[in-house]
Amino acid sequence: MSPEICGALGFLALFVLLALGTPVAIALLVVGFSGTVVLSGFTPAAFTLSGQVFATVTVYELTIIPLFILMGNLASTAGLSRDLFEAAHKTIGHLKGGLAAATIMGCAGFAALSGSSIASAVTMGKVAYPEMRRFNYGAKLATGSIAAGGTLGILIPPSTGFVIYAILTEQSIGRLFMAGVLPGLLLTSMFLLAIAVVTLMRPEEGPRGPDFSLREKLLSLFRATGIGIIILITIGGIYTGFFTPVEAAGAGAFFAFIMLILRRKCTLPALYQISAETLKTTGMAFFILIGANVFAPFVALSHLPATIADGMTGLALGTYGTLFLILLGYVILGMFIEGLSLLVITLPIVFPLVTGLGFDPIWLGVVMVIVLEMGLISPPVGVNVFIVKSVVPDVPIETIFAGIMPFWLAMIATLALIVAFPDLALLIPNAMFD
Repeated sequence: MSPEICGALGFLALFVLLALGTPVAIALLVVGFSGTVVLSGFTPAAFTLSGQVFATVTVYELTIIPLFILMGNLASTAGLSRDLFEAAHKTIGHLKGGLAAATIMGCAGFAALSGSSIASAVTMGKVAYPEMRRFNYGAKLATGSIAAGGTLGILIPPSTGFVIYAILTEQSIGRLFMAGVLPGLLLTSMFLLAIAVVTLMRPEEGPRGPDFSLREKLLSLFRATGIGIIILITIGGIYTGFFTPVEAAGAGAFFAFIMLILRRKCTLPALYQISAETLKTTGMAFFILIGANVFAPFVALSHLPATIADGMTGLALGTYGTLFLILLGYVILGMFIEGLSLLVITLPIVFPLVTGLGFDPIWLGVVMVIVLEMGLISPPVGVNVFIVKSVVPDVPIETIFAGIMPFWLAMIATLALIVAFPDLALLIPNAMFD
């Protein structure tokens, strides 16, 4: 059996295991180990398995994952996410679609703490949806804004997606974080534009909310300063070079803990829940990374990346034609496979192929994260859609999918702009690190 056929069968086996409901990490481990046994023998496969487990859990840069997860859990328990939504609500809630816009802004702010799309969707869903329904918002706009806003969690730094991409491709976490700032703001703006268009065409979807006094607005903004300080410490510290990304994560988690104490929510049950959620999410992330690091050597041994690259070159699609075909493949696969899982499965093939075409690896990280975001709200397996469904069980799933379509189109427009103007992603990291 040729290495290429073995690699193709390995990917087929991987997708079969995933379709059967096998956890991603276990599927990667089984296929990666078995494939290496076939191509190189049992001893090299055993060394790869044991070596990658130790190598992954001892990477200092990966400390950032549990620290940022901890920071997000502490901030959520302290009520900082609710404060952010309330500030946006009282500031712009009186405009048409203002509460939906406040939801997007709240998700963007919370994304700068949690780095998780699922956490953003769950948290803002519980906070924002009751308010939007109270003011007679349409179910499509209400649920669509929550599901779409939650996707900002893996684009706006700190981002778990960027950390995993950086580790698997040996890129700078700091550069990737900074590269996500302008695209994150651009996507947030495009989401707000989508809300404006929807409410212009269907005003009943986003009626005006109450107008608050200047004093109430200022008080709500003051209460939201806690989240602003944490963002300033983490992202500002990285930008100025005062902190490394790992140090920024530790400082942010410490300040979030101080906020938990100051707000008198530092109880034993709360600390237990925070610790349990942090350990659970961290364990899942590390397990997937271990599986990816066992799977990647098998892909390299199969020579699939070179074979696929030769095949794509033979199609004579040109640089951007090849990139378009790859991104289209991600959009389609993202409809069926969870984003981070898709990232670790495909990077061993896609990364050398795309960088070989001359594209910047940092820019590629931003583009891939946006495409993965699209998968989070794409039918039939849009993870964020089902997360919102769990928060608002009274809304039919097809209504939520209909509600995300304007935001999905906004993602397409954002992706096109970043492909056309790479400096949108590279301007800040190039200014900082060059």
